Amino acid sequence: MLRYLFAPLLVALSFLTLLPVGVREPTDAEISRSRGWYPFVGFLYGLLLVVLSVLCYLLAPRFALSLLPPALLVAVPALVNRFLHLDGLMDFCDAMWGGRTAERRLEIMRDSRVGSFAVAGCLCILLVKFAALDSVRLTGWEIGALLLFPIVSRWTMTLLLTAFPYGRQQGIGSAFAQGNRPWLATGFALLSVSAAAWLLLGPAGMAVLIVVSFLALLLGWWSVRRLGGGLTGDCYGATNEIMETVSLTMLMALLALPYYGLDPVHVGYGSGVVNSIPIRIAIGLPPESGGWWSYSAQ
Repeated sequence: MLRYLFAPLLVALSFLTLLPVGVREPTDAEISRSRGWYPFVGFLYGLLLVVLSVLCYLLAPRFALSLLPPALLVAVPALVNRFLHLDGLMDFCDAMWGGRTAERRLEIMRDSRVGSFAVAGCLCILLVKFAALDSVRLTGWEIGALLLFPIVSRWTMTLLLTAFPYGRQQGIGSAFAQGNRPWLATGFALLSVSAAAWLLLGPAGMAVLIVVSFLALLLGWWSVRRLGGGLTGDCYGATNEIMETVSLTMLMALLALPYYGLDPVHVGYGSGVVNSIPIRIAIGLPPESGGWWSYSAQ
């Protein structure tokens, strides 16, 4: 039973991170079930981001509000996942905008050369993600946001793996099509990401989860049409990068609403229990959970 549950976790860790988990050759069923652990892997990425952010504030408090912390928050996760998702994003951009037919787009995705669409798309995503990270930390809910957005983005990969067919006979995603009862692992992932969204940022977190899930399905549907009936591994990596950026941008907008007299975190029974109080204390600011005006007033 333990092997049934946790072998897929090790598969997910070995696939999405550089962690030396020492996985034996997994079965197709274990690879398929690993999708259920993708949100948990996202949670580990979120913990990494929180640790990096706190260390920046503790070790270099004078530069706490400089551009160095958000730059590190963009660069380090990309290193940890071996640039796997960015590589998928670049291939995705080249194929979708550089090919006129489904066959040509699939051929471009196999090509290791980088085109202008890949460079432009990657730069746009990285710039927007950097700007959103720089803005989110000034809302007073940095820790909750840093934990949540990688969880939601990894969930969208699980969602697309289950909702749409794989477009090739062989490749990174082919084993996912071989597994039985994929909805069981997907349901586990959905429960995990829903609990995380509610506990971390209350209604704001749930709003991000719902909207981003819908946009991911829309992106998957569009990609299937462009690729002739199925998705590829590059599509999943691109989805992760795009939905990370969308999640951060939406969180930035929602968590700034208290400035206008609205509180999207504590509406109804939402928890929103994780804010930036430890970071504020570390840099010598009062431990309020207010928005960015609290910083500018210092």
